[in-house]
Amino acid sequence: MVRIRVFMKFTNQPLKRTPVSLHLDTAPGAPIEGITDRGGVAVFDMPAASGKVVVAGAVRYQGRLDGDIDIALWSHTDADAVHDRGAPGVDGGSTAYPAMTTRTLDVRGQAVVTDSEGYLLDPADWSEEFVRAEAAREGLELSDEHWQVIRFLRNHYETYRLQVSVRDMLRHFRQVWGPDLASNRRLHDMFPRGGPQKQGNRLAGLLRVKGEH
Repeated sequence: MVRIRVFMKFTNQPLKRTPVSLHLDTAPGAPIEGITDRGGVAVFDMPAASGKVVVAGAVRYQGRLDGDIDIALWSHTDADAVHDRGAPGVDGGSTAYPAMTTRTLDVRGQAVVTDSEGYLLDPADWSEEFVRAEAAREGLELSDEHWQVIRFLRNHYETYRLQVSVRDMLRHFRQVWGPDLASNRRLHDMFPRGGPQKQGNRLAGLLRVKGEH
C-alpha cells in the first residue's frame, strides 16, 4: 500500500482532487493514475516498488514507493507548463523549455534558477529568502505592505488555483488598508516593474501568465 499525501507548505492545506501518478522503474511507460481525496491523500493498493511520484504533471518524489509519502509544495505547477526535461540540474517540476535563457540567483548560498526576468523555473524553490534576494536584484525595497501583497497572491493561488485579478486584489486591500490607500496606481507604484500581476507574481513565486505586459 502506498499513500501519497499532498499539501501546501505555506498553509499546510491539503490539495484536494489533485492528479497523482506513480511511474514505476519497472514500467516507466505505464503510469498508475490516482487522485487525492478531501484530505489530500491518494491511495495506491500495490506492493512496494521504486519509481517517481508525479503531482499535477511535475515530478515531486523519486525513490522507494512504500507506506506514507508526504509531498509538501510551495506552489502549484500547471501540468501543461511543465517540460519533461526540466531545468539544468533539476529533476522535473520545472517550467523550462529548450533554449530558454536562464540565470541563477544566490539565495543564502544556494543557486536558484530563474528565467531571464526572474520567474522561478521550479515554483518549489520559493522561499522568503528568495523574495528578498530577487527584490534586491530588481532594486525594490520591501515594506510590510509589499509582504502583505506577496502573501495574499500566494494564499489566493493556493486556495483557488488561479492568479488573483487586480479587481479582486483592490477589493481585498480596500478592506485592509482603506479606500484611500488601496488604488491601482499605488499598487503599480509599489511594484514598478510591471505592477502586482507581473513583479508581484514573480516575487510570489507564481508562474508567468498569458497576456502579461
